[in-house]
Amino acid sequence: MKIIIIGAGLTGTELAKKLITEKNNVVLIDNNEETVRHVSNRLDCMVLHADGNSLETLEEAGIAKADALIMLTNSDEVNMITCSLVEALYPDVIKIARVRNYDYHIKAKKNTKYKPMEKETRPLYGIDHMVYPDKEAAMAILRAIEHGAVTDVLSFEDSEYEIMRVEVEKDSCLDGKKVQDLRSFIEKPFLLVYLENKAEAFLPTGSTVIQAENYIGILAKKQHMKHFLELCGSQVIELNKIALVGAGHIGTLIADSMLSHHRTARIPKFFNSIHKSKQKFIIIDKDAQRIKAAAERYPSADVFKADITDEDFIQEEKLSSYDLMICATHNHEKNIVISAYLKSLGVGKTICLVPSTSFAEIARHIGVDVTVPIKDTVVDTIIGHLRGKSITGVHTVSDGDLEIIEYVLPDDSRLIGKAIKDIAEPGSFLVLLIKKGEESEYFIPEGNTVLNSGDNLVIISNIEETAKVVEFFGGSEE
Repeated sequence: MKIIIIGAGLTGTELAKKLITEKNNVVLIDNNEETVRHVSNRLDCMVLHADGNSLETLEEAGIAKADALIMLTNSDEVNMITCSLVEALYPDVIKIARVRNYDYHIKAKKNTKYKPMEKETRPLYGIDHMVYPDKEAAMAILRAIEHGAVTDVLSFEDSEYEIMRVEVEKDSCLDGKKVQDLRSFIEKPFLLVYLENKAEAFLPTGSTVIQAENYIGILAKKQHMKHFLELCGSQVIELNKIALVGAGHIGTLIADSMLSHHRTARIPKFFNSIHKSKQKFIIIDKDAQRIKAAAERYPSADVFKADITDEDFIQEEKLSSYDLMICATHNHEKNIVISAYLKSLGVGKTICLVPSTSFAEIARHIGVDVTVPIKDTVVDTIIGHLRGKSITGVHTVSDGDLEIIEYVLPDDSRLIGKAIKDIAEPGSFLVLLIKKGEESEYFIPEGNTVLNSGDNLVIISNIEETAKVVEFFGGSEE
């Protein structure tokens, strides 16, 4: 594919790097000369120093022959208007825009309606896919809180199953056990998806031995996750005192869900209202306008205009006694430092936003319990939109070594009518979940499960094998 990316920040650069690895023809455009010079030395693609919202620039970059345009500037309006410009002249180009303003996102959703027996209408501003990173980040944080803020959690739409990344503690029930022996003492449905040791991350076999300090990916139903945390030796504490640092977009989405009495909550309500006598929820931000809005919006919360780095404030409010600290500001380096520092003072659990998986690894090494790499979430979402209609979702896990794809088996797949055991390639990929038809539910397949056209599959593979796996599932027999 020929793909034009406008915006060479961290997200644009990481996206370009991944697309180049997948043998796509990428053009990266940015109007910052220093950024362009730096990126040009790192990426094997055309990099232009120009305004990406200029039609002349886009035509120089080859928009007429492009398959996709991806807008990643810091301005929602520039991203949207540029897509609208390209839609007017090159409607066949796939247009993807990162948009942080939730109101634009909702308006676009309402206008993207297709009615049967009528001519298909184009989406608002000609944007085929609008990516809203703040919502994805907030959802990831909320899923982690649901499970006691001890682990990263990945969920799938319309599925009661989740994948939890958790460390195996020394002398826990799983320490020293072979994967093939786990079912002898675990009755609940589950699948060991992947294993990480100090050297690598890989898809385990039955003979793989689980050791203390390994991280494992467990696929299980949401209501059974606490049981698996206990098997791994994790202690799940009750989160009664919660502090949220950052009252911006992401902080607001988190608070909307946790303080569920708020009637205009923008994302699903994960929790009961926090108003019981033993529970406390506070919001901290140094911006006066954001704090004023938060105080009006959340009357049941204690709201503080303060700098979280202020030692006097930390002591006065006894922040070290809190069960959970959520650092959700857009200053990701500050999130990491504050989370690690407060953890060292005695805070029970910490969650923080980080820019990417490399920062996530650093944060975990200095004591942060849960990290949410926001840029990687955006890249995964965009990659999913570019890989065709059969792929409905992409999730990078285990610091980028493994990839999970949500896939609809096409009518011409060579695998239709074949059983899972007959197509298995241990170490290459693993089918985690299957849903047969719109009315059915996802389930963990067995060896005798037969694949049918239209099956919804969740598959994990080594990231370098993903393209081959997709071709294997989607190709037609000659």
